[in-house]
Amino acid sequence: MQIGVYGAGYLGTVVSACLADFGTPVSCCHPDSSQMVAMAQGSVPFHEKNLTEVIKRNVRSGRLAYSTDIESFARKTQVIFLAEDSAQHLTDLAIRIARAAAKPPILSLVTPVPVGTATAIEQRITEAGLRATIVSQPMFFTPGCAIEDFNWPDRIILGTDSNDAVLAIKQIFHSLVMRGVPVIVTNHETAELVRESATAFVATKISFINELASLCERVNADAVSLSLALGLDKKIAPRCLQPGAGMGGLFAESDMDSLADLAQRNGVSLKVLSAAREVNHGLADQVIEKISKCVQSVQNKDVGILGLAFKPNTNSVAGSSSMRLAKNLIAQGARVRAYDPVALPDARLELNGSVFYCESPYAAAEGVDALVVGTGWPEFRGLDFSRIKQMLRRPLIVDTKNLLDSVRLRAMGFEYVGVGRG
Repeated sequence: MQIGVYGAGYLGTVVSACLADFGTPVSCCHPDSSQMVAMAQGSVPFHEKNLTEVIKRNVRSGRLAYSTDIESFARKTQVIFLAEDSAQHLTDLAIRIARAAAKPPILSLVTPVPVGTATAIEQRITEAGLRATIVSQPMFFTPGCAIEDFNWPDRIILGTDSNDAVLAIKQIFHSLVMRGVPVIVTNHETAELVRESATAFVATKISFINELASLCERVNADAVSLSLALGLDKKIAPRCLQPGAGMGGLFAESDMDSLADLAQRNGVSLKVLSAAREVNHGLADQVIEKISKCVQSVQNKDVGILGLAFKPNTNSVAGSSSMRLAKNLIAQGARVRAYDPVALPDARLELNGSVFYCESPYAAAEGVDALVVGTGWPEFRGLDFSRIKQMLRRPLIVDTKNLLDSVRLRAMGFEYVGVGRG
């Protein structure tokens, strides 16, 4: 079976590469010829762990090809995954593909869409006198581990009433189905709602542990041990239950915006979601309060930030708590120096020239009043902290991810401030 993936952004690049890695021929289509050529050469415009290697391997084997001819692409492919990062032109795209296809195609919507989108696309296709089977198939990727998420998903969601479409997609994901990954078949609206609800639930979980972390600081409890104990409860689970890890990511805010808008339009008040978002957005202010408590005020102070990506192994700064921290520090009169292994180009686009960008973590520590760990890059654990101590104006480390060895650093003479820790 020839599979098609339309989209050359984050989703389209990941989905096409991973599907080809299943051993099935995949054609990835997008009208941007320069981007298609770059992809075919293994040049990915964003950082995602192991993705470049997967693309190069499948291009060499002939399983992954790139095209700019949408009509030819539509004629040759039976199942097409619509995987644009934005749903802005999704309906027009589906109609164009249905019109060019040799026979009615199966169109799987991977693009994050508001509830009701798939049904609306089906209606527009019918009104145009065309035929196509629409499947709502939300995929759940975390930037930095998208390859792992694709190959080891918790479930496969298929929103469709077509048995043929279910069988075709199960065949494509045969290796996952045989491994026992649950396949949930439901209607369009439920499938679309799963994605937004999952994002909101994770945001709630993260916000809950961060509020408890604030309580831990007041009562001399340890939030890291607390989260470990809570996570071992089968009803709770440990993932996304670490204090300090604010909710972020490429689609997180848009998912929650869409869910909040859907609820408002239908007269439903999502109070828990509103509270979770409020807590999440306030994390940067809490970090500034910690710094201010140590240095009196951040105004006219120099602060170094290690990490601007919203999480390790990605260059995405979308929804990054570290970026919010940088902006808030600047707004309160601080001077900010920042380092990130891969996210500086994206950070520059958002922060402009308000931050001094450093080529190494040691440069970010040079002469600052406080050094903040903003992203949990594992390499930060292995830094030469004896050298860093000599470079800091004040030996103060604020670890927003509880990444570093607090006992060792305090023994070295650092003033170490974590999240929810004494």
